[in-house]
Amino acid sequence: MALSNQGAKNFIFACLWTGVQNISFVLPVMLVYLLVEGLFGEETTLSLWRLVWMSVASLLCMYLVTLKQYDSTYLAVYSESASMRIRLAEKLRRLPLSFFDRHDASDLTSRVMSDVSFLEKAYSHMLPQMVASFIVVILAGCGLAFLDWRLALSLFWAAPVSLLILWGCLKWQKRGFIKISKSQLAVSEKIEEGLQLHQTIKAYGGEAQYKAELDAVLQSHERRSFEIELLGFVLINGLRTLMQLAIPTLVIVGSGLYLNGGVSLGVFLFFLLISVSIYSPLTTLMTNALITLFASVKVNRMNEIYNMPIQDGTKEFSPSHFDLTFDQVSFAYNDDTRVLDHVSFTAKQGEVTALVGPSGGGKSTCARLASRFWDCQQGVVSLGGRDLTEIDPETLLRYYAIVFQDVVLFNNTILENIRIGRKEATDEEVLRAAQLAQCDEFVQRLPHGYQTEIGENGSRLSGGERQRISIARAILKDAPIIILDEATASQDAENETQIQRALSQLTADKTVLIIAHRMRTIRKADHIVVLTNGSVADSGTPDELYNKPGYYRTSCELQTVR
Repeated sequence: MALSNQGAKNFIFACLWTGVQNISFVLPVMLVYLLVEGLFGEETTLSLWRLVWMSVASLLCMYLVTLKQYDSTYLAVYSESASMRIRLAEKLRRLPLSFFDRHDASDLTSRVMSDVSFLEKAYSHMLPQMVASFIVVILAGCGLAFLDWRLALSLFWAAPVSLLILWGCLKWQKRGFIKISKSQLAVSEKIEEGLQLHQTIKAYGGEAQYKAELDAVLQSHERRSFEIELLGFVLINGLRTLMQLAIPTLVIVGSGLYLNGGVSLGVFLFFLLISVSIYSPLTTLMTNALITLFASVKVNRMNEIYNMPIQDGTKEFSPSHFDLTFDQVSFAYNDDTRVLDHVSFTAKQGEVTALVGPSGGGKSTCARLASRFWDCQQGVVSLGGRDLTEIDPETLLRYYAIVFQDVVLFNNTILENIRIGRKEATDEEVLRAAQLAQCDEFVQRLPHGYQTEIGENGSRLSGGERQRISIARAILKDAPIIILDEATASQDAENETQIQRALSQLTADKTVLIIAHRMRTIRKADHIVVLTNGSVADSGTPDELYNKPGYYRTSCELQTVR
């Protein structure tokens, strides 16, 4: 049920206390039964004051039980829902990035937020009540059968018939709930698409088309929701009507037994009184059974995350050197298309190794495999002679400073966005890294300098400014392995020259892997690997590659590097 151990224990107690609460609600009916027996029975020792004190005791009992039931359901479940979100986030943190390729952000967000919220309501308002209703019906049926099995049979005959009909409809209902869940996700994805691509939609006059597509998705979700709600309404109310037929059955059977002297008036009246109460739990049981079915769809979505294999490995890793080696590495994002095919090269410590080649050649994939964002299907990627798949990803990434092509920033100050590189760094160390990354130029123009809030993902900054913050992070971390994925692609020539000078200080005596399309960026590299169609087409020093025909020489001539 996607619960923690403590959450499962709390859920069991919630069901038990809800059952006790429902049983306590029968106490007033019992008091009425005693009153009827006192008025119409042949013998009674029950006084009026004793009945009053029993009433007060019953009210107190109901209050205390309800208080305990509230604590064991609502308060415990709210704590469990917080724990559930933390467990999901922790699990997502340990998953390989291949998982995120198959699930978009709106899907994962809905699992962590809306699915957990739905389960929070289900575990507090519905499931304990359903289990407790089942307990109460069984206990009441046994107790009433002991009192008079004929009246009990006439009262309960509709319950098993209704539950069997409900059971037969559950599989059909579940298919409808799965469709609703998918259509709801489609709506979320479409809305998110509009929010993320609103500039492109406006720039190319796509508002009408987007609105038409959004309307179609909304109408599909509305239609499916209406269908399942209508069918559920017809089913539950039909079964409720069927169960109500038990009351006239009880009246007919009970009247016959009473007239023939088979039961006393007090027992007959007691069955009539309790018949009103006994079918309320049954209705709750059937209604919540459908909600439970919908909850199972949410639970399955969450368990899909919980059951995913994580990237694991040893946390003890202290390499003697930081040579990064690819040995016959093959990799495919999908089973049918290889992105890398038996790639072999070594990025040595103290050298700058550049990966060049046409788009789609596998350069960024090599950087991701070198950081163990993915694991290769064949071959070995090793660091200091140790296979990366044997090392815990978090332990491994302590030795890496990475500047991505697509920079991700947080809605915080510039100072704190740079401090992500090394959280314990002082303000002076952060400012020094920012200066080396040429951040001072644009920060001085901001209203609050380095304390300026930059908006969601740095929305108030240009692409080049965001990239310089990312470079400052890498400079601040000062890790032994540096991976630069088009680190200066968004900079003008002057800033690129200054940043290259700062990076040259950063990369001294370290393993540096650079991905670049600008040949001037890598003209001082120690070793260049040319990747074409996922294979190593050539390798060597810049001079060696320039002196023979090939991709590097052609690119240099086109970009007039020399």
